[in-house]
Amino acid sequence: MTSPSHRTSFRPAGSLQVLSYKEAKQLCDQTQEGLNDLFRQCALAVLNTGMVDDNGLALIEAHPDFQIRVQVKGRGLQIEIENAPENAFLEDDMIVGLQEHLTAVIRDLIYAKNEIVDNDEFDLNDSFGITNAVFHLARNAELMQPNREPNVVICWGGHSISRTEYKYTKQVGYHLGLRQLDICTGCGPGAMKGPMKGAVVGHGKQRYQDGRFIGLTEPGIIAAEAPNAIVNQLAILPDIEKRLEAFLRLGHGIIIFPGGAGTMEEILYLLSVLLHPQNNNIPFPVVLTAPESSRDYFDAVLEFIEFTLGPRARERLTVLIDEPVETALFLKKGVAHVKAYREATSDAYYYNWNLHIPYDRQKPFEPTHENIEKLCIDKNQPEHELAAQLRKVFSAIVAGNVKREGMAQIEAHGPFRIQGDPEIMQRMDKLLRSFVAQRRMKLGAENYVPCYHIVTDPSDSSTDTHHD
Repeated sequence: MTSPSHRTSFRPAGSLQVLSYKEAKQLCDQTQEGLNDLFRQCALAVLNTGMVDDNGLALIEAHPDFQIRVQVKGRGLQIEIENAPENAFLEDDMIVGLQEHLTAVIRDLIYAKNEIVDNDEFDLNDSFGITNAVFHLARNAELMQPNREPNVVICWGGHSISRTEYKYTKQVGYHLGLRQLDICTGCGPGAMKGPMKGAVVGHGKQRYQDGRFIGLTEPGIIAAEAPNAIVNQLAILPDIEKRLEAFLRLGHGIIIFPGGAGTMEEILYLLSVLLHPQNNNIPFPVVLTAPESSRDYFDAVLEFIEFTLGPRARERLTVLIDEPVETALFLKKGVAHVKAYREATSDAYYYNWNLHIPYDRQKPFEPTHENIEKLCIDKNQPEHELAAQLRKVFSAIVAGNVKREGMAQIEAHGPFRIQGDPEIMQRMDKLLRSFVAQRRMKLGAENYVPCYHIVTDPSDSSTDTHHD
């Protein structure tokens, strides 16, 4: 009998049962115009869920014979898979949750290409056009429920966190669940899985049957943060910027747990939006929380933020250390304020149309060596603009650490060279060194080799960086 890890097939449910021949061909097309390479990458990451790895290149290299094909049969669509990771199967059958996540991958890749990217009705060179595209992507993934009270709490944090931090995220999630709040995360392990796991128990105690565990990802990051098993609503956005916008449009409040470069990117993106003058009066509760043992983490993050962006940025962030109950109460009260504001302004409960996100925050940033050297990192600009520039630095570091394209760039051209105001560079170097010392940069990295070189001395022309 053939091992299930060698060959298997299944039929997805729902609307994908009637995928057209053209759409099926796109998923199997290996040319630049086709979706097969992207489909294969995302599918392999989903099927590798639960394995401790965040290296996109290594994942592909470890499964060179993995193939996934889409066939249109008389009774509908059939997915044929060869040489998938063995952990995706229970005896002879693929785990049901993984089948659902694979179906979401197909749905979102096809919809994004045919209905958004290749559709002239969506102007992706315009701010409202992008916001409208994110709306349609989320609606197609059935993430918006118009007859539901606001209750979606975004949880951000690292996939590489300590056991103590992970247990704390579960505690917070439990108290959110008791208050019938739903969880939306980047869908991966660590601080993305913990709150969901805790909320499952909280929802159960309240006999709350409609709990939603929303996972938002994008193709470049899915190998590092493959959907965890608790996610019951998965959406793959086309790029990191649309993913970040989706968080802010769909969520009613945010909790930030300790993390690494990716979490710092999220914090800076959030501040680049909240600090914009047009968003001054829009309520959006944000709390940074961690166990007492991780207090130093947020001390370092807030020191960097206050130095670079000033006291107003610091004031937008509430800090609650070792306070899981107070954190849940803070979000519950904050969400009530959001609801009142949406009612007063006739804004939708399920999508934050009023929030202003400038086009510069929405336009995909390609982390190439050339683009990174062009970044303007100094204080001679509004704080929300500086936050946007700093966010791109951390986006590049994430790409160099775990994304397939970013890692290939580092391999070809060496570390990203990051330069700007000398004092800011010194503070950034200090912050990143603390992340490295706490092993927050990569899963299982005993001797992390930085993918960046922070230029703390303007006369320095070196591209070698070593964090001891």
